[in-house]
Amino acid sequence: MPTVHFRGREIECDRGDVLRDVLRAAGEPPHNGHSSWFNCRGGGSCGTCAVRVRGPVTYRTKKERRRLRFPPHDSGSGLRLACQTVVLGDLWVEKYPGFWGQRVEADESETGDAQDAEDAQDAGDAQGPTG
Repeated sequence: MPTVHFRGREIECDRGDVLRDVLRAAGEPPHNGHSSWFNCRGGGSCGTCAVRVRGPVTYRTKKERRRLRFPPHDSGSGLRLACQTVVLGDLWVEKYPGFWGQRVEADESETGDAQDAEDAQDAGDAQGPTG
């Protein structure tokens, strides 16, 4: 059973759970401030659930890659959308400042091997959540 480490807590979940759902069920939404009320509810279109994730997860979905290419996000930041990220093992998750959680320090930004080779050229599109 994977453990998600977030904001000083250890949250157990099942392999295959969507990260956003895991965090919200534990009372730890992946949003900052008012974005807890003003978001797309897991649709992958608003970008307010952007987090840094370390550990095994699915590849980025097309929808996620598209959203993270537009401001205020930066496709090279290494962030993930919690609503599009499926837990595959133990994770360490960090939320950055800003309405969208986009304020990653320049030295903390990582390309993730060119976004994992642009996420294996869409190979994981069918692996991610549907919505």
